[in-house]
Amino acid sequence: MTGGACASIHTGGVYQSEDLDFLIQSAPSQSEVDRAMSSIGFERRDDQYFHGKTRFFVEFPAGPLGIGRDLDVRPIRVRLGPDGSSIRALSPTDSCRDRLAAFYHWADRQSLGAAVEIALRHRLEMKKIRDWSVREGAPEGFRRFVRELERARRRNRHGAPS
Repeated sequence: MTGGACASIHTGGVYQSEDLDFLIQSAPSQSEVDRAMSSIGFERRDDQYFHGKTRFFVEFPAGPLGIGRDLDVRPIRVRLGPDGSSIRALSPTDSCRDRLAAFYHWADRQSLGAAVEIALRHRLEMKKIRDWSVREGAPEGFRRFVRELERARRRNRHGAPS
């Protein structure tokens, strides 16, 4: 799993995504994917799958898994429930980079906020994020992220919600 759904997980639900993005590691045909999704009640419209009992839709973006120009992304196992079920998903550091990519390349302020929320809840590899940001041509975007994160931490220390 990738994209905004990972940010939802890593922010504890503060950030809400409306879709679930999955990269398929094998190479099924479109009809095989359609058949599998319809067997659990999803109907395809263009490249998205919808179900009448959920507001979420599912997408299967083309691979390989990457964040910006970085194609060396390694998913981790994220535990989803008390029953021990898990899914392969972006790590908190990579989920933060994913949200920052949307901020850097599309000026998406909501994604900047999600990156800050992830950083408030997890110990991230900040050097990895900084170096990647420079390679993406966004050193000023990284500095903005750090300023917003420091501001959010100050608010949290003073009892105000982030």
